[in-house]
Amino acid sequence: MSKIEKAKGFKHSKPGLWLSIGTTTWGALSIVKDVRKARSEQDNLLLANAVVGALALITGTALLLRELKQLGDDDVLLG
Repeated sequence: MSKIEKAKGFKHSKPGLWLSIGTTTWGALSIVKDVRKARSEQDNLLLANAVVGALALITGTALLLRELKQLGDDDVLLG
C-alpha cells in the first residue's frame, strides 16, 4: 500500500479519530461562550442554539469514540 493510500485512510485511523475528537471538543469552548452570552443577555433563542450545538458535539464525539472502539488493532497507519 502506497503512502498516498495510507494518508487517504487517515480519517479512519486511530490518530485521525483522536484528532477528530480533539477538534470536536475544541468546539465546546465556543458553545460555553455562547451559553454565557445567552444567559447574560437573557436571550432564549441563543441559549437554545447553544444547547442544540452542544448536543451535536456530544453526539459527534460519541460516534467518533464508537468508531475508535470498533477500529481495534487493525490500524493501517500504526502497523
